[in-house]
Amino acid sequence: MSDQIIVQQVGRILKITFNRTEDNGVSDSMAAALSKAVLSAHETSDMVLLDSVGPDFCTGRVRDAGHPPSPEAYTRRAEYDSIFNSYKALRSCLVPVVGVLRGKVMGFGTAIASLCDVTFASDTSTFNIPEIAHNVMPTMVMSAIYDRMNRNAILWMAYSADFIDAHKALSFGIVSNVVSDDKLDAEVQRFCDLLLSRPRPAILGLKEYLRVAPRMDEQGAIDYARSLHSMVNTAQEMKKKAH
Repeated sequence: MSDQIIVQQVGRILKITFNRTEDNGVSDSMAAALSKAVLSAHETSDMVLLDSVGPDFCTGRVRDAGHPPSPEAYTRRAEYDSIFNSYKALRSCLVPVVGVLRGKVMGFGTAIASLCDVTFASDTSTFNIPEIAHNVMPTMVMSAIYDRMNRNAILWMAYSADFIDAHKALSFGIVSNVVSDDKLDAEVQRFCDLLLSRPRPAILGLKEYLRVAPRMDEQGAIDYARSLHSMVNTAQEMKKKAH
């Protein structure tokens, strides 16, 4: 695995850190490594913590191929699979993924921020979808955020390519919490400790339900909730006394 992405087991947390310090971009090979790590995270961990060495969380996708994109549509489509697969992997990860954002969060970074289950942003962080300013249609990013943000917010960001601040990103649904930069690490640690104190069956069940239920009709979503409620709440770990 490239040293541009660092995967560490820290107790019950799988910590994944973007480490491409020359430009804070995320390459296709880094996206593939991210997918591999999060899809197996449940085997060793109760959560994933995703961050970057900074100063920016992610300035967008960068190619690591030594040649220009293929001029053939079907070949070029496959060249993008590592990015699309990383989006799918984050959606499919069985344990919660917590993102920690500082600095610029651009393109791929904005997509990843929205796909995390809980995302903490520094109050100095900024977000955009810059592709159209480079004559690229941003459908890669949109495939990640289409069900995370409202339509008007997506199109405004995609058409304008303007940066928004962290508080607007919160209102748009990209992040969960905005924290002053000097308190960000402490607040993330507090939340991680809290999350790890919760019973694992409930944590897994909550994420499973929100992954599946939105694609069901009303009765299916209700019946699925009934089944999960019965299954999870009879688990032995749920009977332990809460602290």
